[in-house]
Amino acid sequence: MKTKSFRPNKVNIITLGCAKNLVDSEVLSAQLQANDIAVTHESRKSDHDVVVINTCGFIEKAKEESIQTILQQVERKKKGKVEKVIVTGCLSARYQQELEAEIPEVDAWFGSQAFREILQLMQADYKTELVGERLLSTPKHYAYLKISEGCNRTCAFCAIPLMRGKHVSKPMEEILQEARKLAERGVKELLLIAQELTYYGLDLYKKRSLPALLEQLATIPGIEWIRLHYAYPAQFPMDLLRVMEAHSNICKYLDMPLQHINDRILQAMHRQTDRAYIERLINNIREAIPDICLRTTFIVGFPGETPADVEELIAFMEKTRFDRVGVFTYSHEDHTQAYRLPDTVTQEEKERRAELIMECQREISYEKNLQRVGQVMKVIVDRREAGRYVGRTEFDSPEVDNEVIIHTDKRLRPGDMIQVRISEAYDYDLAGQPID
Repeated sequence: MKTKSFRPNKVNIITLGCAKNLVDSEVLSAQLQANDIAVTHESRKSDHDVVVINTCGFIEKAKEESIQTILQQVERKKKGKVEKVIVTGCLSARYQQELEAEIPEVDAWFGSQAFREILQLMQADYKTELVGERLLSTPKHYAYLKISEGCNRTCAFCAIPLMRGKHVSKPMEEILQEARKLAERGVKELLLIAQELTYYGLDLYKKRSLPALLEQLATIPGIEWIRLHYAYPAQFPMDLLRVMEAHSNICKYLDMPLQHINDRILQAMHRQTDRAYIERLINNIREAIPDICLRTTFIVGFPGETPADVEELIAFMEKTRFDRVGVFTYSHEDHTQAYRLPDTVTQEEKERRAELIMECQREISYEKNLQRVGQVMKVIVDRREAGRYVGRTEFDSPEVDNEVIIHTDKRLRPGDMIQVRISEAYDYDLAGQPID
C-alpha cells in the first residue's frame, strides 16, 4: 500500500495482545515524542488525529479482537473523529494482503516493530540515540524488559515464528542500559519477557546467557524485583537456579509453560519434552529453590486429545500442585504444523475441558493461600481501588496472578514495598494488614 506521508498533531496508540506488543508501543511512543509529536496510549478522548493499532494475531480470539478494534476505528474515521488509521503488529504481519483487500479504509499496514517505517510515514526521524528509551504505559514502579525477539522453537500449534521471525537476542549492554534508565525513572520491578527466555544469548554469545544477564541486572541500584516470564522447559539451564538463589532481588518465581503432560500429545505438539523429563525438571527446580513459585500454562483440545488425556493432566496437576496456572483452548491456526491435523474437538468441549483444569487449580490455589494466613509477606503496592489498596507478593506477576488486598488507614503510594501480615485467604487472592 502506498500512502502519502503526513505530519500528525497527536497520535493515540492502542495495544492488543501480549506484553511484548506493549513494549513495542512504548518504544514507538518515545520516538514520536522525541519528534515533537504528542502521543497517548489507549486514550478515550477524541483529541487525536491519528490512531495506531498494534495488533495481536496469536490465536483466533486475539485475531477477532484485533479486527473488531480496527473496524471500530475505521468507523470513527468515517464519522470524522479521527483522520487516519494505521495498523501494525502481529496480525498485520501475518495477514496484510488479505486485510488490505477487506478493510481498504485503513491508511497504512505495517508488520511488527516497524518503527522506522511508521515514523517515516509521519515525517518523523528514527532517533538511534533513544535506544532503551520508552514512554511507559505501565504504573511507574514496574516495567516489562524484552530481551529478545522471535523464536526458533517449532511447536506445532504456534504461529509466533510466522509473525515474529527467528530468535534474535538483544545485546546484553543494550538491555543493561535500558534497565538502568528504567531504574533511574523509579522502576522497582523488572519483568523479563521474550518468546523464549532461556534461549537468550545462543545467537550472540554461542551459549545460553540468561544467568549471566541476571547476574548483572541484579546489581543495578533501585531494582528490587526481577521476574522471569516464558522459560521453555526443554534444555532448561540449571545454572539459572543458582543465580536466582544467590540474589534476593530475583523473585523466586518462574513462568514455564508446559502445555500438556501426556507423552503422545507432547510429541504431536513438537515440545521436545516428555512427562518423565518434566517431572525430573520440576523436582530439580524445587530441590534447588524449595520456596519457588511455579507458574505454567496448558493447552486443552489439541487435535487427538481425549478425555483420558485431560484426566491425566488433572491428576498431574493434583500431584505437582503448581502455584499458578493458566489455560488456553487450542486454536486451529493456518500455516502451523498442527493445522494439517483434524481439529476434531468442538469449541464447546474445549471450553468444558478448560473449566475442569481451572476448577482443579482453584482448589489447589485456595489450599496454598490458606497456608499463607498468619505469615508476614513483602508486598508491592500497585493501586488504590474501591477505597482499599491492592498489591502483590514476589510470587505474583501483574495482570495474571494473585493479588493482596491491604486493609489500612495509612496512606500508601503505588510502588511502596511494605510488610503485610496475611489474615484472610481466598481462591486466588490474599488479604492482610501492614505491620511496622
